Amino acid sequence: MLEPEPTEDLGSHSDNLNENQYPIGPISNSHTSNYHFDSISKPYLSILVTEAFVTLATSNEYAVGAMVLAASLRHTKTNKKIVCMVTNTVDNPIVEVVRQAFDEVVMVDVLDSRDEENLKLLKRIDLGVTFTKLHCWRLKQYTKCVFMDADTMVIQNIDDMFKGEEITAAPDPGWPDCFNSGVFVFTPSLDTYRALLDFALKEGSFDGGDQGLLNAFFPHWRVQGAKHRLPYTDNCCTHTFYTYLPALKNFGWSVRVIHFIGQNKPWKYSINKHTGGLNIREYIDPQSLRFLNLWWHYFLTEVQPQIKSFWTGRVGELAQMEVTHGPIVNMQRDPSPPGKSMAKWERGEIDYTESERFEKIKEKLEKSLEKKK
Repeated sequence: MLEPEPTEDLGSHSDNLNENQYPIGPISNSHTSNYHFDSISKPYLSILVTEAFVTLATSNEYAVGAMVLAASLRHTKTNKKIVCMVTNTVDNPIVEVVRQAFDEVVMVDVLDSRDEENLKLLKRIDLGVTFTKLHCWRLKQYTKCVFMDADTMVIQNIDDMFKGEEITAAPDPGWPDCFNSGVFVFTPSLDTYRALLDFALKEGSFDGGDQGLLNAFFPHWRVQGAKHRLPYTDNCCTHTFYTYLPALKNFGWSVRVIHFIGQNKPWKYSINKHTGGLNIREYIDPQSLRFLNLWWHYFLTEVQPQIKSFWTGRVGELAQMEVTHGPIVNMQRDPSPPGKSMAKWERGEIDYTESERFEKIKEKLEKSLEKKK
């Protein structure tokens, strides 16, 4: 059994990036030697893994979301590292729980006024969280990464995303010529990090957030074609389901990543003690409700046992919720729908031991020939 490979403190690259070039403050990393996270075992890899899924927690609530994301990645059997960047706005006890859920935790600062560059940033408070996400480009110990917002959840294995190049992302439903920055493939690089900071200071963000900044920095994404484009099902925004239900019915089986964008994050809902289901005040289509139930299933089975009821705020409230029956507790994984088999065939992934074995194919052909006689 191999222990995680040690990596150097990213804040100590004095030969590559001096202190005055850190406009956001220091960055440090911490490995988790304890590989236990409730019933999910972290994989013990016999080879050095140089690719990672990366997320960011900027509050206690988003830390909970990040841990659910990690649980969903492990349940879908990823063989990549799972990394969480955490700001000092997350309480220390929660950070310790986050360490148990991830292969690596990287502490980052939102803003740090020790540098001259930060004096400029302090005039642009709206860029604080945006710049925090940019820290992901400093994770030089990895050759390639996939960034995922903490309000995403993985439904099917997505390790093949790492075949993409910088920057590979899915179109944003609000403006498809822009990519949604909730999920994207990138290559860590200090040069890119510096260039992004310089661009942000000079140009800013057209939407005040990281998505506007990244789309302006990578303006050619919209014309680079399929090589840099994830399918919409790899970053499927739940609030758009109701707008095109026929498409959801036809392609819903292929959804691999759910993105709970908007203000109503999964962790803001409460549980009905009588039904064991979620208390829903607004209309939610059945498919969105199924994904919400799955998020809560991960939370109740994998995350809640790690958090404490005496903690303050929303996380403490989440820790106190008791659910013994209902659709969340009894949720079963849906069997692979028929369309999924067709997608595997198209990708060349043929299972010769199950429905695609020769006897089954021969039987199908014979029946078809009989009908034509």
